[in-house]
Amino acid sequence: MQSNFHQIESDLLKTILVIVAMVVVLSISYAENRVTGHWEGQIEIPGQPIAVKIDLTLNDSDWSGTIDIPAQGAKGLPLSDILVVEEDSGLRVKFSIRGVPGNPTFDGKLQDGAISGPFSQSGATFSFRLSRDSVVKDPARPQEPKPPFPYKIEQAAFQNGSVNLAGTLTLPQGDGPFPAVLLISGSGLQDRDETLVGHKPFWVLADHLSRAGIAVLRVDDPGIGKSTPHPKPATTADFATDVEAGVAFLKKDDRIGRVGLIGHSEGGLIAAIVASRSDTVSFIVLMAGPGVPGAELLRKQNERIFDAAGIAGERKQNLLMLLDRLFTILTSEDMAADERRKEVEEIVRKQLEINGVPRVQQNEAQVRTLAEQSLTPWMRYFLTFDPRPAFEKIRVPVLALNGELDVQVDAEQNLTAIAAALEKGGNRNVTVHRLPEHNHLFQRAKTGLINEYGAIEETLSPRALDLIRDWVLSVRQ
Repeated sequence: MQSNFHQIESDLLKTILVIVAMVVVLSISYAENRVTGHWEGQIEIPGQPIAVKIDLTLNDSDWSGTIDIPAQGAKGLPLSDILVVEEDSGLRVKFSIRGVPGNPTFDGKLQDGAISGPFSQSGATFSFRLSRDSVVKDPARPQEPKPPFPYKIEQAAFQNGSVNLAGTLTLPQGDGPFPAVLLISGSGLQDRDETLVGHKPFWVLADHLSRAGIAVLRVDDPGIGKSTPHPKPATTADFATDVEAGVAFLKKDDRIGRVGLIGHSEGGLIAAIVASRSDTVSFIVLMAGPGVPGAELLRKQNERIFDAAGIAGERKQNLLMLLDRLFTILTSEDMAADERRKEVEEIVRKQLEINGVPRVQQNEAQVRTLAEQSLTPWMRYFLTFDPRPAFEKIRVPVLALNGELDVQVDAEQNLTAIAAALEKGGNRNVTVHRLPEHNHLFQRAKTGLINEYGAIEETLSPRALDLIRDWVLSVRQ
């Protein structure tokens, strides 16, 4: 009788455990069904809300996900540290964007079919809300050219040593010869359209110029699109030789007359280097081109960004001190590579701390990635190269443009230096324009901050487009 009782008790216990397990599984499954799939919404940054699209997936017990930020041209960024858990106050859903500085993190609760809560990055906190509704629209790009085109479009290919370069040549109808420009992109790998946050500035510019009778060559940077990379990590000096190869390619075409360069940002620096040592470049246009050494430019850039973002006081000063320390380390000639890397990683950790990410929360892989971005041959060259001697050697006509809201290449600092260097060298054919309410991309803007670029529908302002077109057509050299 006793043994029967124990058998019944054991069977009952097993049954209870099975039921409990089923309840747990059903609870988890229910939570999963409520969270997996597609979500849309926005981060409520005052005056500049950011729309996002998020997809969450569960494979066995492993969560994964991606985020799109249409206004910033970001698609499929991976999510990390995904947490979905039942709490007394409801279902908690937390995740971060992997590999992005400042550890951007969403920490929300699922209630009434929506996930909402605080979003934090680099010590700043805002609210966010996501729902199943399709509320996020990809930003319009009304200036992107549409066929039919009143000019010819040809694929172009040429070489610079072992580097194969590919691009697009737009040519006015007729036999020519036509004035021509080669477009030079800014820092970082850019395709031939200089695609950035959904905008294609070089495609818009090429279309505008070719409609007016100007041939335009735009080229994929080495290592992107159909262009092959340099055999070793490249610097601005290497990119200048790519441009010289492009000029030689254009000069071989009987349909092409005088050839000029239009450089945006670092592309303006490259244009100056090439024009200073070339007898085949007839003019240059500098769109937010650097006029001072990179270390000076980047320090001013950070000051402008801090001011526009409301970062002030001790925090601002501490960040600038770290920046100065970083530049000293990167340009030091007598520091071993391992020591340099260790010092730069420590600066990254301190920057993250100042921006609200305690050391215990810092991701070491992210720290190493951020440090590596500074430890490149390109960065060391850019920090130390002074463009003013190159400008002093330029004798061809120069058009220099800057937006007064440009936080990346400050108009006062750089236009003043460019004009002074050209004057010192005896160049009197110089036109300078500061464009009010224009940012680094020559969009009409409000703050000039980078997070505006994708949210603005305009790719290039009509004023900037017309200034460049009319000036190029006026050059008679």
